[in-house]
Amino acid sequence: MDFFEVLRRRYSVRAYKPDPIDEDTLTKILEAVNSAPSAGNLQAYEVIVVRDPERKRQLARASWDQMFIAQAPVVLVFVANPERNRRYGKRGAELYCLQDATIACSYAQLAAVALGLGSCWIGAFDDDAVRKVVEIPPTMRPVAILPIGVPADMPETRERRPLSDLVHEEQLGK
Repeated sequence: MDFFEVLRRRYSVRAYKPDPIDEDTLTKILEAVNSAPSAGNLQAYEVIVVRDPERKRQLARASWDQMFIAQAPVVLVFVANPERNRRYGKRGAELYCLQDATIACSYAQLAAVALGLGSCWIGAFDDDAVRKVVEIPPTMRPVAILPIGVPADMPETRERRPLSDLVHEEQLGK
C-alpha cells in the first residue's frame, strides 16, 4: 500500500473482530517500531506486548473503562525509559524519552494500517494502574497504549483542519 494511502486509511478503531494477529504480522509491526527514529538512536523506550485477556481487561479498566481495548487481540504498551537517555541530561530524561516512545507508537499505528489492521492511540489512563498491570518500575513512565486488530467497523472520514489554519509561515499567526 502506498504511504499516503496508509495515512488516508488510518483512523481510531474502537471495535475489533476476534481474529488473531499472526506472529509474522506482529513481528513486522515491531520491526517498524524498532526502525523509528529516536534521540541519539538511544531508543529510550520499551514496548510491552499484551495478549492475555485478563491483563487486557485490566488495561482497559486502567484506561478509564475504554473496554474496546480488551477486544483487540494484541495490545502494545509504550513506556518511556529515561535511564536509556542520560546522554542528553535532564531534557533527555524528561522529554526525549517521551518523544521516542510516541514516535515508536506512531510507527506501529502506520505499520498496522499497511498490514490491513487498525489501532487506536490511548493516552487517557491512570499511570499507576498501568504500571501495576504490566509491572513498570517507578523510574519509567507509560506513554501510550495501542490496541491492534482487524477493525469491526469503518467510520465515516472525519474532516481535518485546512492547511491554511494549521500551517504558519515563519511565525505563529502568519
